[in-house]
Amino acid sequence: MRALLSLMLLTISLQGCQITDSDAPEADMNTLIPPITKPDFATEIKPIFQARCQPCHFQGGKVYDKMPFDKAETITRLGTKLFTRIKDEKEQRLIREFLDQP
Repeated sequence: MRALLSLMLLTISLQGCQITDSDAPEADMNTLIPPITKPDFATEIKPIFQARCQPCHFQGGKVYDKMPFDKAETITRLGTKLFTRIKDEKEQRLIREFLDQP
């Protein structure tokens, strides 16, 4: 009888130690996953094209009127077709990140 009473008291006292889902702290998803930022056209993307595609695709160049590479819209429109001249994998990855972001 004593053993049963001790077991019941132990069970009752341990029930107060249970942690429920509502007691657990909630993690904010915004703090767990850092925001992904689109590469900046003026400071990260345009310099790649200035180094590889100047003077033809920049102001005063032969094909500037048709394909101005100093405009983000042109780069977005052409997409990965630009990789015919951009061979560096790091530069391609950065351009892909720029193209993939809304």
